Amino acid sequence: MANNNYSHFQHLYFVLTGIPGLEQTYYWLAFPLGAIYVIALFGNSVIISTIKSELSLHIPMYYFLCMLALADMGLALCTLPSMLGIFWFNYKSIAFDACLVQMYFIHTFSAIESGVLVAMAFDRVVAIWTPLRYSTILTNGVLFRTGAAILTRAVCVVFPVPFLIKRLPFYRSNVLSHSFCLHQDVMRLACASTRVNSLYGLIAVIFTKGSDSLCILLSYAFILRTVMAIASREGRLKALNTCVSHICAVLIFYVPLIGVSVIHRFGKHLSPLTHVLMANAYLLIPPVLNPIVYTVKTKEIRRKIIQIFGLEKKLKLGVFER
Repeated sequence: MANNNYSHFQHLYFVLTGIPGLEQTYYWLAFPLGAIYVIALFGNSVIISTIKSELSLHIPMYYFLCMLALADMGLALCTLPSMLGIFWFNYKSIAFDACLVQMYFIHTFSAIESGVLVAMAFDRVVAIWTPLRYSTILTNGVLFRTGAAILTRAVCVVFPVPFLIKRLPFYRSNVLSHSFCLHQDVMRLACASTRVNSLYGLIAVIFTKGSDSLCILLSYAFILRTVMAIASREGRLKALNTCVSHICAVLIFYVPLIGVSVIHRFGKHLSPLTHVLMANAYLLIPPVLNPIVYTVKTKEIRRKIIQIFGLEKKLKLGVFER
């Protein structure tokens, strides 16, 4: 009887967790955290506006970069309200349904970013393997269909997740381990079997990030094979140099992701602080570092930033160009 009474019970809200052991410094931590969000949103906005305004950047490589910047902005905006709410206003509650919405968008934008990185790898394959046919293979129609496929896959794969959580009863602890809602974190508080959730979560990860990482590895194996066939050393270095930014973006996304997965699976003995910091790094590092990487490698974006801050008269553009 008790089980029947509780079978559909759910908390009205969850309690989010900041950084364990640093509660007294939350207000001051909010300033560097706010600066991180400003850098992420500003940097990705500059990338999007620069690609839109610069005709020389109207090529597939930079259209994919624009998609990556949009995904990074979406990921940053998903966690911004709850993170700053905790650290600036000590507001830790989040409504049950609001938690499910945040969880859905975090996982969706993460899946979109993973898909965009695969598309960017394919772009590099075409550019190095058959440069003369680059513009005829990656037409605007192909780019549109690729973007639509990435978006559709992410939306459809993550769509069942909130409903799988919604069906579970929650009548014990309502304290989450992070400053935002993640599927694994919410699922562990359920008072019923989560086998279906775990199985679907595993399938979703394999279908998105697992297959994406394999595609990226195969792409770079093909790129290396193609580059090694180039006769001149200068030609090989020039070809590989076009991949540096993308390789950095892949590492920035997948290294924290692998770290979070390993700690979640094998690091149950580690302190809660380690789990929290790794999860925060996984969601905050890509939106912050990707704009920095592409700003360093793209002179048009550097010029845009110089114009925004009014530094044209103080700095010579030649200093920034290679």
